[in-house]
Amino acid sequence: MSTMLATIRTEGAFIVTAATVAILYTFGSAWLGDLSNPLVFAGLFVWIFSVMLWSSFAAVRHADCLAELLGEPYGTLILTISVISIEVSLISAIMLSGNGDPALPRDTMLAVLMIVLNGMVGISLLIGGLRYREQDYNLPGARAFLAVLITLATVTLILPRYTLSTSDPSLTSSQAVLFSLVTIALYGAFLAIQTIRHTGFFMEAGPDGQPQPEAKHLGLEHRTVPYHAVFLILTLVPIVLLSKKLAVLIDAGIIVLGAPVALGGVLVALLVLAPEGLAAFNAAAMNHLQRAVNICLGSALATISLTVPAVVAISLFTDTHIVLGLDGTEMVLLVLTLVLGVMTFGGTRTNILQGVVHIVVFVVYMILIFDP
Repeated sequence: MSTMLATIRTEGAFIVTAATVAILYTFGSAWLGDLSNPLVFAGLFVWIFSVMLWSSFAAVRHADCLAELLGEPYGTLILTISVISIEVSLISAIMLSGNGDPALPRDTMLAVLMIVLNGMVGISLLIGGLRYREQDYNLPGARAFLAVLITLATVTLILPRYTLSTSDPSLTSSQAVLFSLVTIALYGAFLAIQTIRHTGFFMEAGPDGQPQPEAKHLGLEHRTVPYHAVFLILTLVPIVLLSKKLAVLIDAGIIVLGAPVALGGVLVALLVLAPEGLAAFNAAAMNHLQRAVNICLGSALATISLTVPAVVAISLFTDTHIVLGLDGTEMVLLVLTLVLGVMTFGGTRTNILQGVVHIVVFVVYMILIFDP
């Protein structure tokens, strides 16, 4: 009995999310059919978004436990696929809704890069700089992350603006498929480097200067591999089911409230990145900047590596048009962010000034969303 009660307390997110799914799929059609009442709209949005956010934290917790129990490279793959599955389900739900925005995948990927490379990195460096003045990290690992990130960001978000085969900043079917295959291959090569061949590049240096294994995550209660695997799947399924309901609210809110279209991508990115963002901040506060770097740069790289192929596949199977190329202002911000990332992680120590600069760029990005 005590074991069952402990499980119920631990898996409260799954229970509440599953109950929310049951209620919304029973009565939700009527509620979501008339969103003219601002209170009803706000209540539904806060309810669904909060439940999905809580459940995403629970999913990442189970993925973290599996990562530690199974070790590499399986741990990294499980954590990455779990986070990306939430993002792709949200993007696809909004893409396939009544007023699907063809630029949503592009806006979401840009939002992820801005939030991670400026917001999360900036706050992490600010926290670390305030507490420790300067912090160390592993330079070869950061360079490896940035080399792949710059390449994939250019190929997927900048190059489509300049291709001549389509009338808008998109790709032909053959280009999209080939670019997706190249993206997956490059990410696979990076994972091999990170988890097998050069794992020391991504580890924190010990007192003797040699790489040391990453410390166990604080606050994680490890159980068996089957337990975490089953509850990871059970936690992800309700999130995917709720994605369709949240998509209706985001789509309606953008139209009714006259909100910027790019705001949908920001909301998706915030929902997906919140657990990893808190983990990065905690790592920086504990003077484990290498873990914060791995979380931040790894999140950005996984998003752009796996979201593009998934979105391309969805668009081909559903005959949905997507736009990937950035506009001029967005392209300037992306290039600025990538250059700034190279400068920030071009040495072996960081300080508070670098954090402030990244945060300023993130604030500029948010301002331009609402006032382009």
